[in-house]
Amino acid sequence: MNVYQHNKKAWDENVKRNDIYTRPATAVEINAARSGNLQISLTGNKQVPAAWLTDIKDKQVLCLASGGGLQAPILAAAGAVVTVLDSSPLQLEQDYKIAKLYNLQLEIVEGDMQDLSHFSDETFDYILHPVANVFIENVQRLWQEAYRVLKSDGILLAGIANPIIYIFDQAKLEQGQFEVRNKLPYSDVKHLPQQQLEYYLQNNIPLEFGHTLEQQIGGLCQAGFLIAGFFEDDFNGEDILDDYLKSLIVLKAVKGRNNHRGGVTS
Repeated sequence: MNVYQHNKKAWDENVKRNDIYTRPATAVEINAARSGNLQISLTGNKQVPAAWLTDIKDKQVLCLASGGGLQAPILAAAGAVVTVLDSSPLQLEQDYKIAKLYNLQLEIVEGDMQDLSHFSDETFDYILHPVANVFIENVQRLWQEAYRVLKSDGILLAGIANPIIYIFDQAKLEQGQFEVRNKLPYSDVKHLPQQQLEYYLQNNIPLEFGHTLEQQIGGLCQAGFLIAGFFEDDFNGEDILDDYLKSLIVLKAVKGRNNHRGGVTS
């Protein structure tokens, strides 16, 4: 099964369905960013702390797997030099439309978040990555590529999923039943009942992977990053798990000048 091609098509379909994560920035958000009030969310709810993006003007920023016309246009309106990469042509079309509407400059690249060979080493000052690596199986390749294309002292702001959300039987969870069914790391391809997997495939529903915290946070350190910030978020009461835990995490990771692979300073 080619998960990349399936998810690419599935996200195109999500745009057609007007999924919440395909809705672009509003005029209010664009104008606020132009006025110096930059508000960015990588989880759809809580804002990234302002102190994490204090010097964004004229900085080279990669919005990684971040199509949909939300983060990239807001950052461009704040004065950043923005490149947005995504696998979904229709998600990227949202970026193109909003950039044209508000006279913003964006470089738009269709591609795989795990393959940044389009970019040279040490190209970007910032990478912003929403909760998107749930759609790939190998996060380590992603972290290594992000490390490579960041400049020294560059910053990666990444949203990730709390892996505990994947231990439950999804069909029963949607009915309010908390039945632990799956082991971590999790894969829709390997762990969904066959009938449910076929339904996902036939109806263009994105396939997901639940990565362990060791793969996510440990993987960042293994790639060479130092963790410099952390907060949790949820779905603002729209998910059944919100009453029990924070399903989402946002990390600030830094590529220090003296780092070597393994996340330890020399």
